[in-house]
Amino acid sequence: MTKPLDHIHHIAIQIKDIEQSVAWYTSHFDCEVSYRDDSWALLQFDNISVALVLPNQHPPHFAVVREDVISFGTPVPHRDGHKLGLHSRPQR
Repeated sequence: MTKPLDHIHHIAIQIKDIEQSVAWYTSHFDCEVSYRDDSWALLQFDNISVALVLPNQHPPHFAVVREDVISFGTPVPHRDGHKLGLHSRPQR
C-alpha cells in the first residue's frame, strides 16, 4: 500500500507587476483570484494555488501542508493563516 502524497498549498513565483500578471493569468487560464494586495496575489487553480509575488517583497517558495511540520524544524507561519505549512525556498 502506498502512502498518500503530500499536499502543496501554493507555489510562489516572482513577477514584476501584480495587476499585469493577474490580468495575463486570468485571461489565459481558468483560475480565480482568491487574494490580492499591493505586494502579492493568490490565484486558485483546480489542483494548486499560485502566488504572484514582487521580488522586493517576497522570496520565491513553495508551501507544503503537513500535520507533522514540526518534524522538519520550526514552522514558518504564513500570512494567509495556514499553520500546518512548511515553506521551502529553493537552494541556490
